[in-house]
Amino acid sequence: MAEKLDVLVFGTGSFAARIVFDLAATAARPVSIGIAGRNLERLSWLKIAANARATVFGRPARFLSRRIDMSSSDPIVELISEHRPAVIVQAASSQTSAVIVTTGDAWSKLVAEGGLSATAIFQAQLSARVARAADAARHRCHLINCCFPDVVNSLLAAAGLPVACGVGNIAILSNAFAGELQRPAPGEVKVLAHYHTLTTFRKQPEMRRGPWPRVWIAEEEVADVERTFAGVKITAEPAIEISGASGVPLMLAMAAGGDWRGHVPGPLGLTGGYPVALRAGVLDLDLPASLRRDEAVAWNARFEEECGLVVSERGEARYTGVLRDRLAEASPELAKGFHVRDLDAVYSEMSGLRARLQAQRAS
Repeated sequence: MAEKLDVLVFGTGSFAARIVFDLAATAARPVSIGIAGRNLERLSWLKIAANARATVFGRPARFLSRRIDMSSSDPIVELISEHRPAVIVQAASSQTSAVIVTTGDAWSKLVAEGGLSATAIFQAQLSARVARAADAARHRCHLINCCFPDVVNSLLAAAGLPVACGVGNIAILSNAFAGELQRPAPGEVKVLAHYHTLTTFRKQPEMRRGPWPRVWIAEEEVADVERTFAGVKITAEPAIEISGASGVPLMLAMAAGGDWRGHVPGPLGLTGGYPVALRAGVLDLDLPASLRRDEAVAWNARFEEECGLVVSERGEARYTGVLRDRLAEASPELAKGFHVRDLDAVYSEMSGLRARLQAQRAS
């Protein structure tokens, strides 16, 4: 019989590696972790390096690797059925995060002008496949989607697929803010933030014009977020030093059946990021006392309503604002939106558009 895993990580890229290496360095109790992907050489190195890091830090974490072809569901179902992980971490994507710093071609220009929701289909395809596989394996677990969860998790939820949350984005800001204030106590600093607000803190303080996240310290809302956190500047590149690490304590708590408080994007299939708490294996919002749930959800939802991708409860996805306009210029048909049941077909069409635009110089 195959070993039951505490955590199963899909993906071998830099984001997955950050998660795996931080699990190795921080696990306080025995934990077994699987790494799955198609690049055999990369898998071998991640396993060796992770086990070595666990040894370096004297941590009771043990890693194994499994080569898998994720182009179809069957191998994923088989792997999940075999190892029955308590937590699945999905970090494999056909769209690299480097798109936020790429320039020069028409695709990167479309993403820069219309926003990251242009890439949602590429982020959602494998995550939906893994979620369906877990469902087909009849395996109840915590599914964490690391691929653009602010928006993708709403697609998964609308498709009826169980997803607990994502990692990163809001947690980059919340942990940077708490670190700046030197307030490490869980729950003392609470943040409401959409991924759009990250862009503000990638700029120099004198260049910032918003949008701003909302922040509470000891249940009191910060009146001037701009001034209070003027010293927080995030790297222009994907900030995996914080984002990848931010989900590790949550993963370990989920695997151990423990409690945890912090921040995640896309909890319970919601758009944007929220403060949350894990209690007795159940993840839920952990909002400030002065903030109603419907108010928090509406605050986050407005970003995609103004420019991005909005998903209805019936599974109808529609592009909005500048993103819809830019897509309409490149592909009027794709700009009309889609239904979540058609993710694979839309992925093929969008892949063709991306390839065409990447071959064109930005005008």
